[in-house]
Amino acid sequence: MSISPPVPPSDFPPSARLRVSAEFQAVFKAGRRLSSPQLRLFAHVRAEANAPRLGVAVSKKVDKRAVGRNRIKRLVRETFRRERHQLPPGDYVLIAQPGASALSSDELRAQWLQLLERARSLKPTPPAGTMPDSPVARERPASES
Repeated sequence: MSISPPVPPSDFPPSARLRVSAEFQAVFKAGRRLSSPQLRLFAHVRAEANAPRLGVAVSKKVDKRAVGRNRIKRLVRETFRRERHQLPPGDYVLIAQPGASALSSDELRAQWLQLLERARSLKPTPPAGTMPDSPVARERPASES
């Protein structure tokens, strides 16, 4: 196992996190789903995004104890912090599935890295209305029906 060089704590600022429910819902609606046995990643790679942002959801179905849920979230955030510079800009939401708490930290990290590796190959979704208006269309008055 190779050890990565230490990354400063400020490398995962609040602007790199998804916090509001509407941001999570937008990723669920427009994002691509990538799955492993105990993790599910929704990735919404956008051309207009500045940097990758992460949201994590670990329900009580995964582990009834907060200690177990927080261990998963901590490991996911730390790995994302180290790998985020290699990801395309966009929003990522990781959902832990039941059974994730039974995995060792190394197994959980391996599944998460595998999902991130697959996310690196995703192409950005173009913004709505990417076709530029033609000069002729702007000069013509709208036809009456």
